[in-house]
Amino acid sequence: MATSTAKAGADQFPSLTHEFRLWAEGYRAVAGIDEAGRGAWAGPVVAAAVVLQPDSTERYTSLAPVRDSKLLSPRQRDLCYDLILDEALCWGVGRVPAEQIDRMGILQATRLAMLQAVDALCYPPDYLLIDAVRLDTHRPQLALIKGDRLCLSIAAASIVAKVTRDRAMQDLERQMPGYGFDRHKGYGTELHRDALDARGVCAAHRRSYAPIAARLASDPDD
Repeated sequence: MATSTAKAGADQFPSLTHEFRLWAEGYRAVAGIDEAGRGAWAGPVVAAAVVLQPDSTERYTSLAPVRDSKLLSPRQRDLCYDLILDEALCWGVGRVPAEQIDRMGILQATRLAMLQAVDALCYPPDYLLIDAVRLDTHRPQLALIKGDRLCLSIAAASIVAKVTRDRAMQDLERQMPGYGFDRHKGYGTELHRDALDARGVCAAHRRSYAPIAARLASDPDD
């Protein structure tokens, strides 16, 4: 189990450096893992695991647009999402809802979602490359600081997690209309604050988060 720190600028392209090293060492199913929604006030935290096929760099020229999901527009993420699902050997997703986040805390909820994503893979991974977080698992792993900007597998996982969560938030807006979940995705924007002022806290909100807890404390009927 290890953690690696490296400089990663906003213009850095993720590479297959870590994957090629691990493939050369005999690890065949190397999973990149990342999450989306950790800082949101509402909705689930979602994690994805993506396993790329051991192959040459040329195979993955189609994934050249893949970046850390935060650096892409929604349309770019959707396009990359389709490319990743076409090229990946396998992928899996895990999600932990707001009420469970409140019970266990966001760090443990994030780890649980990541382990769920690993368990959802159709091929058990030999090695895990994770964005920043270390997991309680017997599998060998490397936690990379800013891994979504350094490692192609992690960047791919960041996109799958983000697109999956964004679509879940769109579904949530259809279930609980008026909060704007399809627009702010549960994050603490002015639009979200205005919706909370108008409608109050709903079942999708993370009540353990300070901005939501403060509203509940000031208005117990919320």
